[in-house]
Amino acid sequence: MKEAFTLQQKVKVLNKLFDAKCKTEKELQALDMESILKIPNISLQDMVVIIELQKAIKANKLFSYLGGGNDEQPSE
Repeated sequence: MKEAFTLQQKVKVLNKLFDAKCKTEKELQALDMESILKIPNISLQDMVVIIELQKAIKANKLFSYLGGGNDEQPSE
């Protein structure tokens, strides 16, 4: 089951990314596991959020991800 993170958890990870000088979508997309592990005080849970952020950016659904919404159309 996919773990749901609160907005507070997502913002905490965003702050860690900003502190690590990752300030654009392009920089976030360029992060690999080695780069992520170099971020100070990074936890496994934070890494999951970073990967979800990368997926949301790639799918152009960052706002929905941060808000906990779902852009998927309901099936009929």
